[in-house]
Order: sequence, then C-alpha cells, then structure tokens
Amino acid sequence: FDHEATVSIGDVCVAQSNKDIVWIGTGENNPRNSVSYGDGVYKSVDGGRSWTNMGLKESEHIGKIVIDPTNSNVVYVAAQGPLSRKGGERGLYKTEDGGATWSKVLDGGTWAGVSDVVMNPRDHNVLLASTWQRYRRTYGYIAGGPESALWRSTDGGKTWKKSQTGFPSNEDLGRIGLAMSPKNPDVVYAILEAANQRGGFYRSKDAGVTWERMNNHNTIGLYYSEIFADPH
Repeated sequence: FDHEATVSIGDVCVAQSNKDIVWIGTGENNPRNSVSYGDGVYKSVDGGRSWTNMGLKESEHIGKIVIDPTNSNVVYVAAQGPLSRKGGERGLYKTEDGGATWSKVLDGGTWAGVSDVVMNPRDHNVLLASTWQRYRRTYGYIAGGPESALWRSTDGGKTWKKSQTGFPSNEDLGRIGLAMSPKNPDVVYAILEAANQRGGFYRSKDAGVTWERMNNHNTIGLYYSEIFADPH
C-alpha cells in the first residue's frame, strides 16, 4: 500500500469467500491529537497487488469493515467521520455491488460516526453497530455524548433499534468496542466508555439484546476499544 494517496489505515478486511478480495479503510481510528486521516476505502481483487479507491473519500477515519462471508459484494463500512469538524461521510455505509454504489444505513448524528460493527455468522442480517460522538479541537478533546449508542438490526441494516438494556441508563456513553463469539454468536462482548466511571466490560448472552456488566474496567476511547473473541 506504499503507493496510494495515504498510508494511514484504520482497518483491513479479507473476504472469506474469496481471499483475493481485500478491503482497506484509510484513516487512523484512534483520535489522538497526532492522528492521520485518510481518503476513503480501497479494494483489491488480486490479493493486495493493486488497489482501487471505492469512495467514501470524506469519511477521513474508518473504524471497521465487515464483508458478508457468503457474498463478497455485500460490504459494511463503519465510518467515524472527520475528527475536527462536523459533516463529511460518517455513519454505517453498505454496498451490495462490490463498492460501485453506497447507501448510508445508520446515521449517528451531527458529531457521531460509526466506530464498530459486527455481523452474526449464523444470520448475516443481524448486525450490531456502535455510534461514537467525538470532537477534537486544538485546545481539547470532547469524548462521548448523547449521540454515542449501541444499535441492533435484524434486516441487514434497513432498520435499527437501540440495544442498551443493562448499560448505564443516565450517563453519556463514549466509544463502544464489539466482539461476537465465532463459537457461539449469542455471546457478544462490549467494552464501554461511559461518564462518571460507569463504563466497563459487558457481555450479552442473547445476541446483543440485553447486557450484563462483568467488570468495571473503564476503557479509554482514544486507544483501548478493540476486542477479539477466541474462535474456538
């Protein structure tokens, strides 16, 4: 990827159905003051030997990419959006034609993009996505707010409902990292940033409908918001 317009990368995703298809989301996904931004998403169909920019050039920071394991033309991109201004391309975007066209299926709001998304391997229409409100100024950083939330869809992103039963109910949320167990997709983990030390490590045993706080490890959304579940 040394010869593209940017070398800042937020996520890399390889299609399970065709390992020659690789997607890269550009723009660092951790909002430090020294953060580098990108110019959208790139696709390779030859295992990374060549790349094509597939759009979302105003996203600036990509948090996560998910490819349907049975149809490599269906791709979801979690775009965090610009860090130091509102607008741009922020939210969860979906393509069904391999990136030729995009539709925004989840809009986080004025200041919130989508930071993470997971897909149920048993039912690819079931998705969880986290919106994240953040804003960096020269003199400070606003982490979290009322636009941060966890959302659940059961129809491939057509409709969404908040899925926060068990989360702190009276506190602003920040960044939410997600991991769905490949062994048992009913088990989902969330690492949650919240005001007044109400964040922590949460677990769901009903595919993200309800949550239980497992410990009070209050994460820092600048860095520590990615989780990985053991595949076995």
